[in-house]
Amino acid sequence: MGMKYVPYYKPRYNRRMKKEWEVELEAALRARKAGNEGRARVCARRAAGAVARKYLKGDREMNAYEALLALKGVTGISPELWQAADHLTMRVNEIFRLPVDVDLLADARILCESLNEE
Repeated sequence: MGMKYVPYYKPRYNRRMKKEWEVELEAALRARKAGNEGRARVCARRAAGAVARKYLKGDREMNAYEALLALKGVTGISPELWQAADHLTMRVNEIFRLPVDVDLLADARILCESLNEE
């Protein structure tokens, strides 16, 4: 018998596919390294929001900010996760700075890793 033709674009099933939140956190790190802290905040919020939406079993229409606000209202959430969600929903001031000194990328990673374990 001849060789079976397999198109070159066929997906490889043994490759690890990255999750949405992992892609967003990597983008946040790249933005921070490039000096774009605003973009880093946006990507960190999108990463955490994607995980919060999945955790809440919310629909895709809920944006990241809404999902993080909803997560803050969940009874029984750990204080660490509540605080991470609180930081991620803070608004920047008129000079585009957060009112407190926090690392949103670290908060997003804590939230994403913790909620993915549950």
